[in-house]
Amino acid sequence: MTYKNILQIDDDSDDCELFMEALQAVSSAFCTSVNDPLEALRRLVEKEIQPDVIFLDLNMPIMSGMELLGELKKQELLKDIPVIIFSTSELDSIKREAKDYGAFDFISKPNNFSELKGILRKYTVD
Repeated sequence: MTYKNILQIDDDSDDCELFMEALQAVSSAFCTSVNDPLEALRRLVEKEIQPDVIFLDLNMPIMSGMELLGELKKQELLKDIPVIIFSTSELDSIKREAKDYGAFDFISKPNNFSELKGILRKYTVD
């Protein structure tokens, strides 16, 4: 499945910038980045942002990505938006937990720009 309207939720602004650069290099998809998970949830609930897919980091302060995933799946309006966990974690137990919470997919953040472009190419429109 390919997506054209992406929401990235990640507290690391450098990771967001790298994600956007890689996305622009491979796709015409539109992307919104939000660094605060509570703000992202509010904007989604209030329909300020209506993404086709959400790329969600797990390790964030205030509200973890797993907690946010749980909240998204409780909301009737948001529960059907695919959520792709995009995290540095590679533990199988965390991957299983994310799937149990309703994650569509789990991607470990790659170590280089080329790998990131390859991942984004699979999920986005040209």
